[in-house]
Amino acid sequence: MIELPVYNKKGKQVESLSIDEAQLGSEVRPALLKQAYVHFHANQRQGSARTKSRGMVTGSTRKLYRQKGTGNARAGSSRTVIRRGGGVAFAKTKTHEEFRLDMPRKMRRLANRNALLAKLVDNEVKCIEDLNFAEPKTSEFKAILEALSVDRTCLVALDRDNRNAALSARNLENVDTIRIEQINAFVLLNHRYLVVDKASLQSFLDGSVWDTTDADNHKNKPDPKTKTKRKGRKKTAKEAA
Repeated sequence: MIELPVYNKKGKQVESLSIDEAQLGSEVRPALLKQAYVHFHANQRQGSARTKSRGMVTGSTRKLYRQKGTGNARAGSSRTVIRRGGGVAFAKTKTHEEFRLDMPRKMRRLANRNALLAKLVDNEVKCIEDLNFAEPKTSEFKAILEALSVDRTCLVALDRDNRNAALSARNLENVDTIRIEQINAFVLLNHRYLVVDKASLQSFLDGSVWDTTDADNHKNKPDPKTKTKRKGRKKTAKEAA
């Protein structure tokens, strides 16, 4: 069991939270985390990079100077691949390149939890009893981070309804916010510290955060049995008569 200290907003420990390592994969698995990181990073690539060959570059194709008699090395146009402003030897001309990688869902979910375990083992998780603010206040959030000795990049995981905390943290340098149900291995490994409130962390560990999200998504879906009337064009005065 891992005993995670729970702090108040002034940085004093008020209690501790017991976390079972078995919920997070029992041990840190570097190979799995590396695979999940590469998978997420590759899937962010657009595959739209383009370069121009010497025939595509705009410019003169005139020979710079005569072939012989100058003492210089022979040269052609100014758009050759060895000159500044010239083309590229092997230009990328594909309309789209696919870099997407596949990873089983169970492995992705385990990697997300295992990344949290790695943070817990390294004492890089700062748990606060609550992150509620009466109104958005950047200075108050900055004071909380200073009280927790957060001096490097920081990821703040919040409940989806905690908008005041998100607004308070978004303008701080090296601080990023994320909804607790969207935490993944990529964002965890890209930040030194994880700051999370106790309720959000417990909902992530027991899985209840996704039950609430799925219920809300199902609630917002339109009923397939309900037929919606299609709006047609308005009748003209002549047609109405």
